[in-house]
Amino acid sequence: MTQFVLVAGAWLGSWAWDEVVPELRAAGHGAHALTLSGLAGKQGVPAGQQTHVQDIVGEIERLDLRDVVLVGHSYSGIPVGQAAEYIGDRLAHVVFVDSNVPADGGSFLSAWPSGRAMVEASMAANDGCWAPLTAADYEGQGLTDEQIARIVAGSTPHPGATLSEPAVLARPLGELPATYIKCLLDGAEPTDDVAELLKSERWRLVEMDTGHWPMFSQPGELARILLQCAGAS
Repeated sequence: MTQFVLVAGAWLGSWAWDEVVPELRAAGHGAHALTLSGLAGKQGVPAGQQTHVQDIVGEIERLDLRDVVLVGHSYSGIPVGQAAEYIGDRLAHVVFVDSNVPADGGSFLSAWPSGRAMVEASMAANDGCWAPLTAADYEGQGLTDEQIARIVAGSTPHPGATLSEPAVLARPLGELPATYIKCLLDGAEPTDDVAELLKSERWRLVEMDTGHWPMFSQPGELARILLQCAGAS
């Protein structure tokens, strides 16, 4: 039985996977959605990026999970990619859902120079946290008004230290067995760093005709792809 460990991106908690988890469990697998420190029900818990890495590793070890398909969405691809190294032979496959990927010594902000000033301004105005998006920011991403309202209502400020701390990788990320899911409404092509990783024979690309939050816009289709990834492992 595959054990899926699901980690959502900035501003979100485990609740973001509420429509995906039942699909995975109905197929006979384990599914564990995580809330990272400082977010959702863990607001106020101090958190840097390495805290988030340890959140993921710690949960996998606490539950003694094996045959793990580790899933990272958006920002969380950075801690997920690092955690995948730490869990060793517990790992079956990594899935990056329209996500950032870690680079040794690099951070979320260093990899997004065009957005850095905007994020840092938000952090300066919000006690060191990146303020959640507004409803208007979700337009054009394949979401209904109801889905947008749900995301906005559930989002919490994202701890800024997680965005500026550098990633630490012991070996090339391309050596991991991985699938990258590209959501086409958020850009037709993967970023340059992802495109380079996709040259690895251990990585494959899957496209979804939806926006950056497929766990809300197309949860059934996302679950189907994740189940295929379990088979690929």
